[in-house]
Amino acid sequence: MLGARNRRPGTVLSSGVLRSRLGSTRGPGGRYCYLQGAQKLLAQRRPRRSFSDPSIRALIILCASLAVVLSSLSICDGHWLLADDRLFGLWHFCTTSNQAELHCLRDLRQAHVPGLASGMAVARSVATLAVVVAIFGLELLMVSQVSEDPRSWHRWAVGSALFLLAFILSFGGLLSFLTLLRNQVTLMGLTLTFWSEFTASFLFFLSAVSGLHVNSISRTDSLTHPWGLPAEF
Repeated sequence: MLGARNRRPGTVLSSGVLRSRLGSTRGPGGRYCYLQGAQKLLAQRRPRRSFSDPSIRALIILCASLAVVLSSLSICDGHWLLADDRLFGLWHFCTTSNQAELHCLRDLRQAHVPGLASGMAVARSVATLAVVVAIFGLELLMVSQVSEDPRSWHRWAVGSALFLLAFILSFGGLLSFLTLLRNQVTLMGLTLTFWSEFTASFLFFLSAVSGLHVNSISRTDSLTHPWGLPAEF
């Protein structure tokens, strides 16, 4: 009796021990009692999910959603740098004279900056791809929380890895933009949309690292059956 009480939670229980705990299985009534007792035993051994784990995961999803929104707005606007009377962006090059309305051109070669047209095409492609990757990662994070199955941890890990890839792409787009316009860049000339993209890139990184860390902590519990019992039982 003492050995049975001190049995570890992950120990496989034999059928004889289960019958001794749950009673005889002879007859229809005995089989029903056996199944009912087994369900009660599994319910008692089911580990309770802590309140902090879903709360932290919800905050990570919220942070990731905010990053996707900020990055999308920043790329759609695209005006990242104001230098004197010229406004440089991912999609347009604008000029202003005597406080008149902006005159924008899609042909970035008119800015007379070497390599700006081809380099900006790479920068906006990389930044846009980062948003697409982040959207897929966000979808996997949300699906992993909705469906609690043995592979939900795998979906969460893949979603976090996609956010890490989104950070690399987004930060690469920012570096490409700054490198192309290194002679015109000033700290005060960087617009709000540029800093929005910078913040989104940081949130991509924060969501990825936090998601992978939380998943590595909870991964130890998924080595057993979802009910806390080995698959053999």
